This record gives sequence, C-alpha cells and structure tokens, in this order.
Amino acid sequence: MRTSLDIPDPLFKHLKTRAAQEGRTLRDLVIELVERGLSAREGVDPHKRFLARPPVLPSQGPMAMPVGQMTNADLYNTINEEDDERAIQRLGRG
Repeated sequence: MRTSLDIPDPLFKHLKTRAAQEGRTLRDLVIELVERGLSAREGVDPHKRFLARPPVLPSQGPMAMPVGQMTNADLYNTINEEDDERAIQRLGRG
C-alpha cells in the first residue's frame, strides 16, 4: 500500500544517512525499523521503556540556552545534530 508521511527533516536526514551507510534503500530501512519497532513494543512495558535509557545531552561547554528553557523541539534538534555529526564522521566526510 502506498501512503504519505510527514517526517521531520532531521529524522529524514538520519534515515537517509543510515540507509546509505548500510547500502540499502530508504524504503527497505523504514519497513525494517517499523516492523522491529512494532514487535519490540509488544514485549516491553511502555512505562519501563523510558526508564531504561534516559536521554543524555553531551556537554562541550556552555549551551546557548539552559536545558530547562529548551522546548522539546530544541532538545530533539540538539540530539539529532549530534547523531548527524556522528554519521558524517563514520562516512569519512568530517
């Protein structure tokens, strides 16, 4: 079945980078991740899922804005910027 999804730009970049690293299509990667996510959620208590791995924001000096004043979107972008930088380094482009 064909459908359209609105995927945030940072997430889309992350998916495309990972697909390229693995030498596969974006479609195949997304299908695998969705299938894996659906099967994993069946065996995990949703309340425990977030307790197992709290988010970590690396500190490389003072942040432009204190974490307490950041919105969820600001935190999401900060986390994904680090993931993008790591992916670029793995590809030897950094």
